[in-house]
Amino acid sequence: MQHYTQGSIRSAMRRLNIQLHYVLLMGALGILSYYSIGIFSKISPINHPLHLSGEVDSKFENVRKVFEQHFIDGLEPQGASLAVYVNDKKVVDLWGGYADFQANRIWQKDTIAVAFSTTKSVAAVCIALLADRGRLSYDDLVSKHWPGFAKNGKENITINWMVSHMAGLYYFETPVTKQMAKDHNLIREAIENEAPKITPGERSGYHALTYGWLVDQIIRHTDEKKRGIGQFFKEEIAQPNGIDFHIGLDIFSEEYRVARTALVQPVDLMKEIIHDYKSLYVLLSLLAGITFGPLKSAIGNPSWIILRTQCTVNDPEQHALEQAAVLGIGNARSLAKLFNLFMNGRIVSNETLRLLKNPIKNEEDFVLPMHVAVGHGFFYYPSIIGEDEFIVGHSGFGCQQVIFDSENKIVIAYIANGLKIGMYDSCRIYSNLQKAVYDALNIYCDGLHCYFAHLLRIWVSRYV
Repeated sequence: MQHYTQGSIRSAMRRLNIQLHYVLLMGALGILSYYSIGIFSKISPINHPLHLSGEVDSKFENVRKVFEQHFIDGLEPQGASLAVYVNDKKVVDLWGGYADFQANRIWQKDTIAVAFSTTKSVAAVCIALLADRGRLSYDDLVSKHWPGFAKNGKENITINWMVSHMAGLYYFETPVTKQMAKDHNLIREAIENEAPKITPGERSGYHALTYGWLVDQIIRHTDEKKRGIGQFFKEEIAQPNGIDFHIGLDIFSEEYRVARTALVQPVDLMKEIIHDYKSLYVLLSLLAGITFGPLKSAIGNPSWIILRTQCTVNDPEQHALEQAAVLGIGNARSLAKLFNLFMNGRIVSNETLRLLKNPIKNEEDFVLPMHVAVGHGFFYYPSIIGEDEFIVGHSGFGCQQVIFDSENKIVIAYIANGLKIGMYDSCRIYSNLQKAVYDALNIYCDGLHCYFAHLLRIWVSRYV
């Protein structure tokens, strides 16, 4: 006969209580989802006039249909833009929805929006340009160019570690005030006094917000004119190439074009969970990270950038900051144009591009609750070509995305002001759009036919 101690009974009751709570929660979510989707759909943007515009090459007509269907189905709750280049030609340039749904302001051709962490890829282009010009090397110690950095355990940190989230500086102990954020000297002093939170160089620990100020200081210490990242990007890349992307927006002349960012709505979360239960895992992992884990520290300072209970990135004062981690402002057209030029060797040399081809870390990230491949300021995504080939780019909060696929000569950029759950292929909206692009080229679709069509195209391009 089995005997139960008081402790074992309490333990069993606790486990049962947890299981019951889980069942009740899932049941409640199911019931709430069933009714809320019907209720909320009555007041969602899909019942407002559908505004879509742009142009697509005839081969990519299905991409336009997928983009449009997202609005019709209510999966695209606000506004968005999508742009695609293939073989150095723009084949998709679409925009639609609302720049500000509450104000009934339509997303226009020149509408721009907060790009969140896709801004990091733009900053990475600036670093690559300085490396290409010989102003820095990725293997340089940061202290070679910035002697004041070399203290409190930061002496051996390289530039590549810095831009690849391996410096261990994923948060600052010093509270970053709005005044500091406007004064690069105050930020510099704060960084010099910081110590790494994890051992530099050992693993990646996503520098969600600090990346912007760290990269800005690298540019200020290596650019011969000592410009900040916003001015450097504007004068060296954006203006010469007609790229409508801004790190530090001129709010007096450009703010009227900025779309209003909208937080994820509960009903949209429900839809994603019902569509794919793995979305619940993504959501719970994110919530655990920002509640208990290192991600809480990584996004907690500065305290005035808030994306949970409020959406402070709609503040024009934030738009004006040279903050290259999350506050770049542009649209899909501008990002796609930038990375088409970049990928095709018109911003940096092919030699520099070869350096950027592969990540330097490909593992579970210390801060993000996920596996990431990072290097040189970019994220790296698996390619169907083989394990040693990657699609390069960067994801942004709320499903923002830019990629460049050097093997297939494809660039895709997607920017939206209605935030969503997931990133890259775990964000249903972007995943659908990318699949439609590759399907149009007989690449990356299901079945052996597409795979072999892709291999044949590569063989013809190389040997015929």
